[in-house]
Amino acid sequence: MFRRVAQGVAAALPGQCAVCHAWPAQPVCERCVGRFAQPRSRCRRCALPVEGDAVECGRCTVSAPPLDACHAALSYEYPWSALIARYKFGGDAGWAASFALLMRSAPWFEPVLDEADLVLPMPLSRQRLAERGFNQALVLARALAPATTDAGLLLRVRHTTPQMELDLKRRLDNVRGAFAVEPLRAGKLRGARVALVDDVMTSGASLFAAAQVLREAGAARITGLVLARTDEPHAAQ
Repeated sequence: MFRRVAQGVAAALPGQCAVCHAWPAQPVCERCVGRFAQPRSRCRRCALPVEGDAVECGRCTVSAPPLDACHAALSYEYPWSALIARYKFGGDAGWAASFALLMRSAPWFEPVLDEADLVLPMPLSRQRLAERGFNQALVLARALAPATTDAGLLLRVRHTTPQMELDLKRRLDNVRGAFAVEPLRAGKLRGARVALVDDVMTSGASLFAAAQVLREAGAARITGLVLARTDEPHAAQ
């Protein structure tokens, strides 16, 4: 798997490895992908790491989130956290092709994307979009599945306080009512299998709030697909 990822990345974006600075040139070389992108056992509902044969974390067993499933390709840690920051905050949208290749090469991503009727990126508020210049989740979704990505169906209708400043309960409250479905196109969601795409998942508060709106609009199955997951259960986005 790692050889295929590295070869695809090299073909798409020749250059120097951004992690170890090795030449010849790849955004992330084969050795670094093999070292830092090993799959982990994760909760099938929220993508937190689990131990042994467990398929769900304790939190999801007690109170299941509105996602039917959730998959993360990477842990949000070195070196990916810095590379994602370069992509997300540095305006380096070219990283989307490399990140999409890593996601498609991770367990479960290909079947979800192939079966999805709709691939929906997490939307940004107008204010956040103006600050960043692009929606990183939308660019990532288009790199993953250009034919089924829909940028206008799930809407962000309210700007919210940055989640990192809040505890978990306040984060959930903060994003309540922040998302909506485009009313004139809501019929597309009835009975649909939806892949909900984002770059980073921490507490899951934003992803869960968006999934709840899609569920209320009639989506039959909703799967979260994220590039990276913060592995501490108390952290949040």
